[in-house]
Parts: sequence; structure tokens; C-alpha cells
Amino acid sequence: MGSHRNALVAAVRQELAEARGTARAVLAAAETARGEAQHRKGLVREAYATCLNQLAAAREAARDDIQRRYRSEAVRLAGHLRGLATVTATGAAGAPWRVWAPSEPEPGGRPGLLRIGTIAFEETAALPGLVPLLDAAHLHLAGPPAVLDQVITGLLLRALGSTRPGDVQLTVYDPEQLGGTLAPFAPLSPSLVGPGALGSLLDELVEHICRVNAMPGPRTEPWRLVVLLADRATGAEMTPVQRAQLERIVRNGVAAGVHLLVRGLDLVDHASVERIVVSERTAYCDSLGTLPISLDPPPPADRVAAFCKAAADRLRAGPAPARLSDLEPPKFWAASSAYGLPAPIGDCTDGTMVEVPLGDEFPHALIGGPSGSGKTNLIHVWLSSLATRYGPEELALYLLDFKEGVSFARYAPGSRDPSWLPQVRLAGINVNADREFGLAMLRHLAEEMRTRSLAGKRHGAGTLAGLRAADPDGHWPRIVAVVDEFQALITGRDATAEEAAGLLEDIARRGGAQGVHLILASPDTIGVQALSGCFPLRIALPKARRILPDDNLAAAVIPRYHAVVNTASGAAGANRIVRLPDAGDRTVWRTLQRRLWRSRPIGCEEPRLFDGNAVPRLPAAYRLAAFSAPGPTLIGSSPGAVLGERIDVAAQPARLRLGRMPGRNLAVLGARTDEACDVLAAAALSLAAQGPAHFSVICLAPEAERAAARLVAELPAADWYDSSDVTFDLPATEVPHYVLGYALDAAGPAHRPSLRALLDSGPERRTHVLGWWRTVPRLRDDLGGLGADLDAIGAWVALDVAGADLTPLYPHPGGPVWYPRPRRALFFDRSVHRTPEVIIPYEVNSDHT
Repeated sequence: MGSHRNALVAAVRQELAEARGTARAVLAAAETARGEAQHRKGLVREAYATCLNQLAAAREAARDDIQRRYRSEAVRLAGHLRGLATVTATGAAGAPWRVWAPSEPEPGGRPGLLRIGTIAFEETAALPGLVPLLDAAHLHLAGPPAVLDQVITGLLLRALGSTRPGDVQLTVYDPEQLGGTLAPFAPLSPSLVGPGALGSLLDELVEHICRVNAMPGPRTEPWRLVVLLADRATGAEMTPVQRAQLERIVRNGVAAGVHLLVRGLDLVDHASVERIVVSERTAYCDSLGTLPISLDPPPPADRVAAFCKAAADRLRAGPAPARLSDLEPPKFWAASSAYGLPAPIGDCTDGTMVEVPLGDEFPHALIGGPSGSGKTNLIHVWLSSLATRYGPEELALYLLDFKEGVSFARYAPGSRDPSWLPQVRLAGINVNADREFGLAMLRHLAEEMRTRSLAGKRHGAGTLAGLRAADPDGHWPRIVAVVDEFQALITGRDATAEEAAGLLEDIARRGGAQGVHLILASPDTIGVQALSGCFPLRIALPKARRILPDDNLAAAVIPRYHAVVNTASGAAGANRIVRLPDAGDRTVWRTLQRRLWRSRPIGCEEPRLFDGNAVPRLPAAYRLAAFSAPGPTLIGSSPGAVLGERIDVAAQPARLRLGRMPGRNLAVLGARTDEACDVLAAAALSLAAQGPAHFSVICLAPEAERAAARLVAELPAADWYDSSDVTFDLPATEVPHYVLGYALDAAGPAHRPSLRALLDSGPERRTHVLGWWRTVPRLRDDLGGLGADLDAIGAWVALDVAGADLTPLYPHPGGPVWYPRPRRALFFDRSVHRTPEVIIPYEVNSDHT
């Protein structure tokens, strides 16, 4: 029993021990789990705190980035808005009052917005608060009248200051102050409307709007700016008819250039009405929504008065001429002349440029105006506009001035200015006495037309544009020939006038298709009736006669520096009035020409300048540079004596071939000693420059001794004979022998037989006489008297000898048509010429000694 109890006790103890052990193990495990849980809890709390910190940092960084980008975008947007405001409210329309000054609008530019204050935008600089007006809206203002009047004063000053004087007509209705509200604008003489005249004003505005809107084309009328400063009685006294008229003005006025600035009177709701509500110094307007505008202070009264006085003075003085620089394109020589040469010559009343459409449709132009009306100025303006648009590959200019002046000399290089206009090929000045040069230019143009016509036929092209497309490698610029006072070229009944008139008619009828254009200037159209159909393009200057039909009186009423451009042969409905720049400032022109000259392409040759008052010097190529080295031989087998310069497009010499044929002698005829000596000296020096030759100088005139002696000193081994030992029995030489005779008519009867023998047989032996006879009868006496055979003189140069006196030497009865003039000679070589040609004797020795 006891052992059983003990065993039971031991078993219980054992189980208790196991239970305690298990409990301790479970407790230890629980403690371990508890510790691990607490550790994890600590890690989680630590991670949570770290996450919160990181999120807070990221939030702050994102907030800073957003704020930075917001500020950057705000600044950028404000800059764009400020730039946009600068563009849409330029100059006087948007400048603050402290720097405000009136500004001239760009030609053809549209009016912009007007500033009334500033808009605060975040931390950026304030933006200008702009409202529309001219060509855009009517303005209705509500608020304290005193503040509104200040706003209206500023708007008027900006609108008037950003337009040209006279472009805006101001009308004021102010029944309470009778115009005193806008008293500073009194110098501009605004139209003031009394308290009882509102209805008449509204009716007149409606009629004006109907008339302007019914006119075809763009509006040319000035803006009408009507300020209605209504009092309390105005609205109550308005009749239904007046309100209806006011509504018509609101609906249709903007399109006609009529704008209302209204204070104290309700306007009907319309898209053209911009409402401005003012509270103290803050304004809100329809176009800017809820953005508040801090109003600018009113403009200084002295500035308003000074501007209005200056504008009134300018308005009384009339519009100033446009500037030459206004005609320049954005980029020089960027235009193509394939289809024409349109170019502006000035602006019209609305500031837009007026182009002259010279080209395929209007190939030629006629300019008319009396002396002093500005024809030359117009030509300079037109040429400058063409020269800046079309390069030398696109345009070639030929210029002739038949007045006594040097207006075209500016286009060629001179002693003071080496530049020239790259498009100019030829410039003729002082040619009023040298119609032969004008005829030579017309012949050159006719030959150019023929060349282009043949090239067009080869390529199957009928116009210049087609030829240039078919032959892109060819050089086919458009040619413009300008002839000032061209009536001098075709006046008269001689052969020169007849041929010139025929060439002009041919070029006028066929030249346009070949890209050859004429610009003819004259006091009127007398002498060109046959060509009038070829000149639908007319430009009339003030007081021009017959350039426009009798029923077109536009030229009679335009002021100085204006012209009428008409493309319908003068029909009154096609008039365009243009203001011309003043091209007389040589400094401005020289600056422009030098810019073009420095841009000239490689190989661009300087123009040929023909000055009728200048005497050409014998070119160095025709002088003997070195006796031991023969100069260049002229074309052909026979030597050629240079006698003078031909009156031609190219400055070529007039040559006399001296071959071994009968009659190859020269007679210089006339009493002008200096010119006769120059002709003989030029002939001798040019012959000496061509190769070995022998010269014999026979001087029988004391007044020619110094010139003859100087020639002998320059010639290689020349023989000298004078009145003491004169002889014509000269020994034969192995080289060509040239006998230079000064005043051979003074040799006397005793020497006539030997002189005739030398003239008759000398050329076959390579001996040629180049002699000077002072009259034709004396030459005839030396050759045998009346009825003598003058065939020994195969060529002659006549100086101051009338054409009728040359009958014995001329193959046609009556002699040539020739009226002697200084430094001109008539040259005839019967082996070459059908009719004689006029030449200019070279100046060989400048002192004529």
C-alpha cells in the first residue's frame, strides 16, 4: 500500500516535473517570440519614421519644384505677354508716360492696342493693360466721371500719337463742359458738338458709314473718333430715332473707321463694344476678364499740349515726302525679273507702298511733267527701288539724259566716288547736242531684241520668261532704257529723228516680249501720238500736260513730291496718288550705291559713261610706247589710222584703213586749228604704234608749229619740212610712208602738180597723205580747180565746214546734213560709209601745243 502510494507520488512528481519543464519551455519560447515581436515592432516603428521623413522630404522637394516651375513658367509667360504687348502696342500706343513720345506707324501697318494701365502678375514685373480701339472696337466706360475723363485723355493721346497727323479726325460731344473736358486737344481743332446737335451728329455719322462701306476697295478715309461725354439729361432726351441711329453706328461703324468713346450713355450689347468698368484707380474690361488693371496716371498736361501743337504744325505743313530707305526690300537682289520688274516708288495716303508694275503686261512707261516738277527725282527713286530688288544678272540699265545736266553721272565712277551702280551698262549725260548717241543706243537695243528673238525661236520660246526657262545658262536680264527729255531725240525732220522715231516705235511694240523696256520722260506727249497705245502705264507729275486725258485732272491738283500712277492709258478711274521720296541727298544715295557696289558679282564691268561735254583723250593703246617694240596690229592687212572716238554705245575709235588702193588719203577740213592738229596727231601716233613706218611732217601754218613739233618729237625718226623747204617729191621708203600736212593749202600754186601726183600715185607705193586744208575750195584748187577729179581724197574729216560746202566730196547731191559744233567732226570714208558718221576728235595734247 505504501509502495503503491510512493509509486503514485513518484509518478505525479514525474508528471509535474515534466509539466513544469514543458511550461518553462513554452514560457521560454513565448519570451523568445515576445522579444522577436518587440524587435520587429521596433524595426517597423523605425521604418515608419524613416518613411515619414522621406515622404516629407519628397513632398517638400516636389513642392519646391512645382513652385520653381510655376515661377519660371509665369516669368516666361509674362515675357511672352510683354513681348506680345510690345508688338501689338508699339511706340506711343504702349509706352509709359515717363518715356512717351509720338511715333510714326510703319507703312501699311495696322493700328494696335492702346495702354490704359498695368496688370500685377505674381512676382513678375507688371504687364501693360491694353484695350482695342482703331479698326477694332467702340469703348464704353463706366465709373467716376473724373477718372474716366483721365482715361479718355490718355486713350486719345495714345491714338493720335501712334498715327500720322490727319489720320484721325476728332469729334467731341460735351454738353456739360462744352469741350472743356478735352481742352488740351484744342490745337488739333476737333469738331465740337453742342447740346442740341447730338441728333445731327448721329445722322451725319450714319451717312458717312453708308458712303464708306459702299465704296469698293480698301478704305482710304481717315478714322473718325467720336467722344460722347454724356450728362444725365442726354440719355433721357434721346428720341427713339436717335437711339436707333446710335445702334447703327455701333453695329457698322468699326468697318467704316468710325469709333465711339462713350461715358455716361448706354450702348447696345454688340461684339464691337469693349466695356471698361472703373472703381477708384482699378479697371476691368471685357477682353481681360477678371484681371484687375491698375490705371496709369493721366498724361502730363504740358506733354499733351506740346504734342497737339506739334501735330497741328505738321498737319498745316502737309505730309513730308517718304524716305528713300522705305523702298528698300528686306534683302537686296532677292527678286527675279523672269516675269516683270514690279517695284515701289512711294506710298499712298494710307501708308501702303505703291508699286509700278513694269513687266510683261505693262512693258513701257511714260513720265510727264513740266520743268521743275520732279521728273529726274522720280527716275532716281524708281532706279534705286529697282536696283535694290534686282541684281545685275536680272536687270541691265541704259540711261540717257537730254537735258543740260549730269543727273545720271552719279551711277558711274567719278573722281570723288569710285563706286558705280552694278546694274548700269550705259549712262549718257549732256547729250542734248549729240542725238547720234541716243540713236546708237536705240540701235543697240534693237540688235539685242533681234538676238533674243532668234534665241527664242531656237528654243521655241516666245517671251523672255520662256527663253530663260529654256536656256537657264544664258544671260538674259531684263533691259530698262531710261530716256529723260526724249522729245529732243525725235524732234526735227532729219534722218536722225526719223530713224530714232522708227526704232522707238519698234522697241515699244515688240520689246516687251523680249524683256526690253522703255521709260520715257518728257514735259508732255507731243511727238509720241503714234506710240501712245504702247504706253498704258503713265506717271504724271504736278501740272503735267497731255500725259493724262483732258477729263483726268489729277495731275493739276497734286502737290510737290507727288505723282499719279495710271495703268489704263490715263483713264480717271485708274489713278493712284503716290508720295515720292526725295532722292536728292547725295550722301544717302552714295551710301546705298556703295553697299550695292561692294556686293557686285565677280566680273561685273563698270558702266560706259558718255559725257557730251567731255573730250576723250587718245587711249594709251594707240600711242607709241617704245620705238623698238611695235604695237598691236589692227584687224586686217592694212594699217588703220585712229581719227577720233565714235559716238556709239561702246567707246570704239573711228579708223581709216590705209591700204595700197587709189585714194587712200585723208583730208581734214576746217579752220579749227587745235582740232585739226589733234586729228593728225592721233592718226600719226596710232600708225606709229602698229609697226615700222616713216613719217614726213610738212607744217605750213605758224599757229600749228608747236603741235607739229611736239608730234615730231614723239614720232620715231620723222622728217620735218616747213615753208622754207616744202616739197612733195619725197623719196620712196621700204616701209609705209605717211605724209602729215599742216595747212597744205598754203603750199602755193607752184607745188600743186607735185602734191596732186603724190595724192594720185602715192597710195600704190605705200605713201599716204594725211593733210589739213582750211576750206574745201582751197582743197579743190590744189586738186585742179572747178570740175577737178577729187577721187584722190578717199576719206575726209570735216570740222567747222557746213554740209552744203562738202558737196564736191560727197556722192549725193547737196552734200550731207551737217551742222558744225565744237569738238565734233564728220567722218566719211567712201570705201566704207554710205553716209558719214559723227566722231569726237581725241585730245592728244591737253595744252594743244
